[in-house]
Amino acid sequence: MTVARILASKGRDVVTMQPHNTLRDVVDALAAKHIGALIITDPQGKMQGIVSERDVVRAIAQHGADALEDPVSNYMTKNIVTATEEESVLEVVGKMSKGRFRHMPIVVNDRLVGIVSVGDAIKFRLAQMEEEQSALREYIATA
Repeated sequence: MTVARILASKGRDVVTMQPHNTLRDVVDALAAKHIGALIITDPQGKMQGIVSERDVVRAIAQHGADALEDPVSNYMTKNIVTATEEESVLEVVGKMSKGRFRHMPIVVNDRLVGIVSVGDAIKFRLAQMEEEQSALREYIATA
């Protein structure tokens, strides 16, 4: 099962901001959209970084509430690990586990096409396991 199937069911919308936006802008967007991370892009849409709830917590812990007025570029993760739609969900979860992060931007030809969270992967895998169980029950009942 590939990441493309997750994106097909959850959608491909990705919340983005630009490096000059403040950390407060990020916090407001995360809260309003009920998401855990967003992508930082340049005006042409090229990914510059990713910022998550963890990044916000670290910024405030290290710099206090004043950090909320700083540009998000000061706190975003710049070395972005990405995946493609063709990768398996297990491969992507493995990358997230190894990197100790919970959100993975999905790219096609270096262009952002979606984002997958650990929660998305778990939800999808649980649904798949339920389908497999149901198919087994049906097979056993008809055998």
